[in-house]
Amino acid sequence: MIRQICLAALFGTALFAPTVLVRAEEPRSERTTVAIDGTRWLINGHVTYPGSAAEGLLMNVRMVNATFEDRNRDDFDPDANTAAFLAVMPEYVGAGVRAFTFNLQGGMPGYEGALNSAFEPDGSLRDGYLKRMARVIEACDRHGVIVILGCYYQRQDQVLRDEDAVRAGVVHTVRWIESQGYTNVVLEIANEFGHSGYNHRILRTPEGQVELIELARREHPKLLISTSGLGHGRLPKPVAEASDFLLPHFNDTRLVDIPARIKALKPYAKPIVCNEDDKTGKAAAEACRLSVENGASYGLMLKLHNQYQPFEFHGVADDPVFYSMLRSLTAQSN
Repeated sequence: MIRQICLAALFGTALFAPTVLVRAEEPRSERTTVAIDGTRWLINGHVTYPGSAAEGLLMNVRMVNATFEDRNRDDFDPDANTAAFLAVMPEYVGAGVRAFTFNLQGGMPGYEGALNSAFEPDGSLRDGYLKRMARVIEACDRHGVIVILGCYYQRQDQVLRDEDAVRAGVVHTVRWIESQGYTNVVLEIANEFGHSGYNHRILRTPEGQVELIELARREHPKLLISTSGLGHGRLPKPVAEASDFLLPHFNDTRLVDIPARIKALKPYAKPIVCNEDDKTGKAAAEACRLSVENGASYGLMLKLHNQYQPFEFHGVADDPVFYSMLRSLTAQSN
């Protein structure tokens, strides 16, 4: 059964303030749409990578700090950083990337103490951060690419004053996606829920994640929603059952164990998308091959290059060995 993104607003409005609207940089006559058909990904109604080893998969790269800011610093230009990513984004797409992971609280920048969050303490959204996020989402839209948009990141959920604010943040995020008319976005509630870097219990337990997934779904019933697990490649049953697609991480997963991790998730009959693995070079290329061979999408995280300062975006030159493998796996056979 195909689930495709559309506009909806079914959740009550009394508890939450109006969502900030951000005007698109350029008018768009067409929009990229994402859907799931069984365990296969569709973009604009067509299966991804037809005729290739990766047919039906969603090969992706983690670029969570493409919209980075640190409100504790005045020596970093967030808009220039976003522009640097956007300038080279077409090269990643040309190499076979069909999704990028972004996050409204970014990711670890290589140092502690950053204040990098699109959320205010009450869960409302900050206009400046949304403008940068809109730039990258709409650029992806124009290039036929999907966005895996995360809400929360460990080390940053402390911005939210309590669990009600965390809930409000999810509602505001989903309403913003709807109000912008984005049809190329899928939602990731939390990056690596359960991580010790989270303060709020709702972001540390499977039950909390299921609650937030269900909250987002009530707000936008046809938005595709998930949440990502830790680097061991496993997901608790309640989370897997509640999610529309599965987001394991392979950072701490040995190459030899990747097929078994994927096999354990197959009974849920949902797309399996690793959207974070910090292996590099030959190891990343092999992890990518093993994932595709076993029916899972793969996502590269170049921690020291794309995510830690100074953020660098050089297209396939980021990791030539990995991108060569990606091209091979996504190329249509003759």
